[in-house]
Amino acid sequence: MEKTLKVINGLLENGLIKNYAIGGGIAAVFYIEPILTYDIDIFFVPDEKNEGLLPLSPVYEYLKKRGYSPEKEHIVIEGIPVQFLPVFDELIEEAVNEAVQIHYKSTRVRVMKMEYLIAIMLQTNRQKDRNRVIKAVSEAEIDRNLLDNILDRFNLKEKFERILEMYNAE
Repeated sequence: MEKTLKVINGLLENGLIKNYAIGGGIAAVFYIEPILTYDIDIFFVPDEKNEGLLPLSPVYEYLKKRGYSPEKEHIVIEGIPVQFLPVFDELIEEAVNEAVQIHYKSTRVRVMKMEYLIAIMLQTNRQKDRNRVIKAVSEAEIDRNLLDNILDRFNLKEKFERILEMYNAE
């Protein structure tokens, strides 16, 4: 995975993207016990010249020139499927901009904070996301003030409380 992360960092270093953060299941693994996940989700802010209808084109062109091929919605980098997702709303953009730098072996990577991951899981609201919210709350060290602030600003507090109530009722 370290080789894959170095290639992703190359997108930032070469100016193809302005910013990025690992999200989804792989990001959660930095905070909680491992969960089953298939790919690495990379949320990114496109470079200004690449915004608009085709923000993925420069990323895919760069990676294709380096021998990496698309497979369905992923690009396989060093054997690992990676899904590149341009920021598409205020919550995701804030999560990318507020990401923390973490070392994976000798490679620095940007990872979304757990509080933002919880908010995104609530926003997405799939069954596996609701289960991961419970796992995150029970296993991760969470800054409750930050989480409450995010949930309030993005109107997710009620959804969070309902999930906790359902979990506590079982």
